[in-house]
Amino acid sequence: MNLTSPSQVREWCLANGFRPNRTMGQNFLVDLNVLKAIVDAGLAPCAGKESPAVLEIGPGLGVMTEELLARGCRVTAVEKDPALAARLAAALGSPAGLSVVEGDALDVIAGRGAFAAFDPAAFDCMVSNLPYQAGTRILLELVERRAPAAMTALMQTEVADRLAAKEGSRARGLAGVLAQLDYDVEVVRKVSASCFWPRPEVGSAVVRLVRHDRAAAMSPEERRMFRRIVKRGFEHRRKQLGGVFRGLLESTARAEELSVEDWKGLAAAFVRGGAEI
Repeated sequence: MNLTSPSQVREWCLANGFRPNRTMGQNFLVDLNVLKAIVDAGLAPCAGKESPAVLEIGPGLGVMTEELLARGCRVTAVEKDPALAARLAAALGSPAGLSVVEGDALDVIAGRGAFAAFDPAAFDCMVSNLPYQAGTRILLELVERRAPAAMTALMQTEVADRLAAKEGSRARGLAGVLAQLDYDVEVVRKVSASCFWPRPEVGSAVVRLVRHDRAAAMSPEERRMFRRIVKRGFEHRRKQLGGVFRGLLESTARAEELSVEDWKGLAAAFVRGGAEI
């Protein structure tokens, strides 16, 4: 089956009684040019590395899995849908470089239950067409663990824009600040809804995160404080921060106006001062 042929993908689903689940974000990528562009972007940070270890979340029918394997990657594919997980390896010819993990990506990444041995740091990069509903949570779970070092995801345009938004932008929010603490974030390209089957009702974009070391000197206490104050700030984003942190800070700025460095400075000052947040 040609996994970038909408008609063949549709015929396979009908023939096998499989109906894509919108709740699980099962919108299959069926555009070869976009597929190659995503994989190009995803593997760029691993350039020169032989047989990079790639984490793929939500492989679906395996279109991206197939392309990654063709480029010599060792792929661990995490699939929540039992039917898709069961067929994936055999459908691709049971390649030696593929490992399929059936389970909820949030449980797998967190190492809960049967996935206690799973380590996101074992991968050179993550390249995925993330499910729309859980995409942000999945990405932030990986961000919190600072692994893998490079992550490229096809996800909802609005989410991708928020992750990459700079200070002063209306799209600036909690997710973007948390991601940018340890990663440089960029929107690589926008993707038309016509590149998927079934066609999604929202726009899509490719976002790439590459880990940096600008927060390497932060202590665990400062990191915990950073997360607490950024969350508090954006819970009250219409308020001036002087009002949000009354008695601890004098500022007329609002949460979206601060850079990551500003937030880091506040976290360090609050830790030094023994602030209770």
